[in-house]
Amino acid sequence: MREIKVERFDIRHTVESAQPLAFFGDMKKDGKGVTYSYKDSLIEAEQKSNVLKYSSYGSVCCSELKREIETRFRLCDDMSGVYKKIGTDQFMKEAIKKYYGMRITKNDPWETTLCFLISQFNNVKRIRGIVKRLVVAYGEERAFSTGNVELKFNSFPTPEELAKRSAKDLMVHGAGFRAKYIESVAHACSESFDLQKLYKKKYCDAKEELMELDGVGDKVADCILLFGYGKTEAFPIDTWVKRVMEKVYFKGRNKKIKDICSFATERWGQNAGYAQQYIFWQGRSLGIGK
Repeated sequence: MREIKVERFDIRHTVESAQPLAFFGDMKKDGKGVTYSYKDSLIEAEQKSNVLKYSSYGSVCCSELKREIETRFRLCDDMSGVYKKIGTDQFMKEAIKKYYGMRITKNDPWETTLCFLISQFNNVKRIRGIVKRLVVAYGEERAFSTGNVELKFNSFPTPEELAKRSAKDLMVHGAGFRAKYIESVAHACSESFDLQKLYKKKYCDAKEELMELDGVGDKVADCILLFGYGKTEAFPIDTWVKRVMEKVYFKGRNKKIKDICSFATERWGQNAGYAQQYIFWQGRSLGIGK
């Protein structure tokens, strides 16, 4: 296995915090490592203290593998600076202390889009199950031998593959009402909608274009931009985050989503996405958003 020295990084907090990687990756029982698919390869990453060890099975070369690990876990982010920017109050300071080292992951835009289409009115366990069933049903099967062990896994299904399926087909795997959105977006992304072009777009312009897709509203668009494109100014607001924000920052008063967004932008700026992740996960742990 290859190694990278890391600081202010915790793989368990990162992977278990309901980000796209957590929806289709498998966390090791000791909580110190994860296995996930990347293109036609299987990647293993394991943390021991301040060292992240990683390896792969498949065709990915060493330089690309290192770049994938650094990009996926945003290992180049200045977390000391991030913590200074978002640690503006006692709630955030306690969240940072509890989940110290939790990073925002940067995932493939298509994988992120599919995961968050499925996330609507859903919980993490069910999202993970639906995504895994879609991967098994429609991903391309891969097999590699290592020693006396044969590894088998399925790659993430492409838009082209899912576009061949009807909403009825997708509902079999638990997608429910989201199946019609998956069908529509898969067709769009395999035919005319270029997800890659959004990398060069400004946050507001990219969000506007994403919301042209069926089933992509404010929250889903912000999730895609944050976890798929690394636009950390995005501040996704679901019902849970809204309730936590209202209780912690607005003395329990009901606030419009646009007002919460404005507050987050003014308070945390380019680091609003990081702030959101710590607010979301801390709120869940304390049961504030129920």
